[in-house]
Amino acid sequence: MSLIAARLNRISPSQTIAISQKARALKEAGRDIISLSAGEPDFDTPENVKRAACDAIARGETRYTDVAGTPALRKAVAGWLNRDFGLDYSAEEIVVSTGGKQVIYDVFTATLDAGDEVIIPAPAWVSYPDIVALADGTPVIVQTKPENGFRLDAEALRVAITPKTKWLVLNSPCNPTGAVYSEADLRALCDVLLDHPRVWVLTDDIYAKLVYDGLVSKTLVQVEPKLRDRVVTMNGVSKAYAMTGWRIGFSAAPVELTKALIKLQGQSTSNPCSIAQAAALEALTGQQDFIGEMVSVYQGRRDLVLSMLAQAPGLSCTRPEGAFYVFPSIAGLIGKKTSSGKVIENDEIFVTELLEETGVAAVHGSAFLTPGYFRISYATDTESLREACTRIQRFCASLS
Repeated sequence: MSLIAARLNRISPSQTIAISQKARALKEAGRDIISLSAGEPDFDTPENVKRAACDAIARGETRYTDVAGTPALRKAVAGWLNRDFGLDYSAEEIVVSTGGKQVIYDVFTATLDAGDEVIIPAPAWVSYPDIVALADGTPVIVQTKPENGFRLDAEALRVAITPKTKWLVLNSPCNPTGAVYSEADLRALCDVLLDHPRVWVLTDDIYAKLVYDGLVSKTLVQVEPKLRDRVVTMNGVSKAYAMTGWRIGFSAAPVELTKALIKLQGQSTSNPCSIAQAAALEALTGQQDFIGEMVSVYQGRRDLVLSMLAQAPGLSCTRPEGAFYVFPSIAGLIGKKTSSGKVIENDEIFVTELLEETGVAAVHGSAFLTPGYFRISYATDTESLREACTRIQRFCASLS
């Protein structure tokens, strides 16, 4: 009898975390490493948010809260979604969890039975298919096209839906491509979903505040309120408020499903950290200027990275409209050799050799279900980005 449950064999360790850990190990060993692999802001949490956490400690708010979060925070989340995204949720439809990943895990654990299918447009965040598999579901990967901005189109969605389809995962802005679905894009998908009333949708909107070039991020229920009763809107404070370590995410969903999520959370983690909840309350209800300032810096960094990668032989890249990633293609480098004679046969070899030879850590596209690409995070300081891109240029130019 094996100690480890068979279900654990369905999943792999997070490849983005693995790359980040390897980069840290090399740095600790004395290598000059620039890590562009982590998916978190390099900005510090705003001062008013940190003060709110300290004030909560001073007030003694260090005990259990309601499983679904404090009433004040649930109300604030509903108000924030309604105010900033044109939605119409009440506090009783909100669950506050230990990060957005727990929201996704709980949603699929609470709803999937063996054989249920979940449509995941690729490129996609690395954890979606593993979480689905762990919950006994079947991930159905639908590749999007760079010429379509890596956005799922209506016909591809229609073809992917089967009698076993239970969920569609929709991530906009997208990790890793930075693709943002316009209102017209969402409208076309909504029209398909209206024809399939048994298909639910999980909208991962965690990067919704990080959009560029004057764009405004839209979410599914905002475009088609008729879908409200079968959509889970997921968001959180980690990206928009530079609060990754505080571990606060939240879901907005119909009351019946919300009750199921609370039931599950009550038997797993129970409530998220009381102090982090106080900080999140201030983030959502306090001064919001920080976000605009951060977005402006990110847009400048994006433009710098795009301009420098365009000068790297063999690379090509679509223009991301949100999040803080670029996702270049290495199609022009496949088959070439490094100075040590290593053949670039695939994207994993590319990022491994890039790290070994130049000290730049990136994540291979296969981790995001799309071979032939790699992901760079530009959530780091401008000078480090400039140096990293210079190293990438040199590395690509050195291949023969």
